[in-house]
Amino acid sequence: MSRPPVASPRRAEILGAAAALFARHGYHGVSIGELGRAVGLTGPALYRHFRGKEAVLAEMLLDISARLRAEGAQHAADPDPAGALDALLRWHIAFALDNPALITVHGRELDNVPEPERHEIRRTQRAYVEEWVGVLRRLRPDVPDARARAAVHACLGLLNSTPHSASALDRAAMADLLHAMARAALTGALDAPH
Repeated sequence: MSRPPVASPRRAEILGAAAALFARHGYHGVSIGELGRAVGLTGPALYRHFRGKEAVLAEMLLDISARLRAEGAQHAADPDPAGALDALLRWHIAFALDNPALITVHGRELDNVPEPERHEIRRTQRAYVEEWVGVLRRLRPDVPDARARAAVHACLGLLNSTPHSASALDRAAMADLLHAMARAALTGALDAPH
């Protein structure tokens, strides 16, 4: 299944408003009318851009997953595995800090996406994780894939906690803290006996 492109600035505006509303009130706590009003449309006018609220959520999560996967592949391609890991960390940290509503919705609302799109989102998420696993295995070929994969999932959980923790520090300080913590966690996972 291919991801529909964000075809217009209006469509992107709707997705941004939906992310903020879904993060604040939950998917089921937002009506199509409220979503339309957030961007200056009536509920029925929103149907010119999306089939419905489910389609908004699906496109939002498909887009996030595709963006993470594409950027992950680009950064993981660095021939220096240490440089690739730093690039992956910096990319994901910046994404998480700049998009707390998307991180919240991504973590909380996937079960509300129709099954075909949910399957595509999960497939794309697994591919993103595998970019990280490949980098870790290049750094430490002796570490089993399952251990590297578990470490990546734990690291992403740490980085995706930013909607709950990022307000304590300014953005640069939080990015540095997250980078140091995530790097230490991954290094520790690779260095621990297995």
